[in-house]
Amino acid sequence: MVSIHITTFIEAPMQRVYDLSRHLSVLRSSMLGTPAQANSGGSNLLFQSGDVLTYHSRNLGRSRIMRVRITDMDGRTCFNEELVKGDMTVYKHEHHFKPTENGTIMIDLIEADGPRDLIGRIAAKFALKGYLDMLVKKRIELIRLYAESEKWKAVLAGLT
Repeated sequence: MVSIHITTFIEAPMQRVYDLSRHLSVLRSSMLGTPAQANSGGSNLLFQSGDVLTYHSRNLGRSRIMRVRITDMDGRTCFNEELVKGDMTVYKHEHHFKPTENGTIMIDLIEADGPRDLIGRIAAKFALKGYLDMLVKKRIELIRLYAESEKWKAVLAGLT
């Protein structure tokens, strides 16, 4: 089982950071240059409680698919992604947001366990934490870039 805890300060209002964190285009853009892709079954660009996201990845010559449901969307302070179906045996990503005087503290808590097949379990033992850590940090840096500049306006225009 892999556990990841990342705490990030972003110099922007909590609502902006929260909305960028649940925006499909931001998620997709953060995955450019990686073997992962994301799609949403929802009709909105902003994830809502109950939406299902599908992650596609190619690792060790195998296509991997994971579906997660957006759950526990608590106002503007948190939401979770929880495994519905896929190669992983466990996946839960908690997104927490706390306002500060000059910005937002964003906390990402992830618990994951590797794929069910033998090759996937062996690879997960050595690479899963680093891979998930890299994906989440790329997403955080893109959220920070947008939130702390004027780029957020183009992404969130008309959505909030």
